[in-house]
Amino acid sequence: MMSDLLPLFPLPNVVLFPNVFLPLHIFEARYREMVADAIAGDRMIGMVLLRTGWEHDYEGRPPVYQIGSSGVITHFERLSDGRYNIILRGLERFRVLEEDTSRIYRRAIVEGLADGTLGSDDRTVIRRLRAKLEALLAPAVVKAGADVINASAMGDEDLINALAQYLDLEPLEKQALLERHCLRSRAESLVELLEMKIMMSRTPGMSSVAH
Repeated sequence: MMSDLLPLFPLPNVVLFPNVFLPLHIFEARYREMVADAIAGDRMIGMVLLRTGWEHDYEGRPPVYQIGSSGVITHFERLSDGRYNIILRGLERFRVLEEDTSRIYRRAIVEGLADGTLGSDDRTVIRRLRAKLEALLAPAVVKAGADVINASAMGDEDLINALAQYLDLEPLEKQALLERHCLRSRAESLVELLEMKIMMSRTPGMSSVAH
């Protein structure tokens, strides 16, 4: 088990990946309490994505996707009115097993989900997929005039997870990437997703969220 009871922070548009940094502004009373408790303890929070229809019960406990990612608060700033600015670093994927309802904020018993072991063939495929990802994204980097992510300085896992989190993808697309069982599968899905979006952006009459 990753933690006896992991605090859950459910959001409709945020998916956290391992070893990626996520800035968050905490303003709701229940989540201010959650952050205060986390800071006083092991600084761990679990990010989970809200399921469609969450708007009808946001103040309660609307359904969430069972696969999320734990993170540790690496930096925090408590504002004068009780709000927080925090930086969360993704640690490990998890599956929600059972929720606890004894606090104002959500907590759950979870099990950690390590990515599947990679063999030498997998590593070879991942290197090829990485090169394809860098080629697909090169035009956008040139257009932006700067490297948003310094790809050459990052390992395969960190780069693929960072792209999955930082690229302009729909939350459900990011959730699907998070749920991939290993790095190779995540990289394959990310390449397929980007190729589809590029094709859609070049086809008259078809819309795409790719930029």
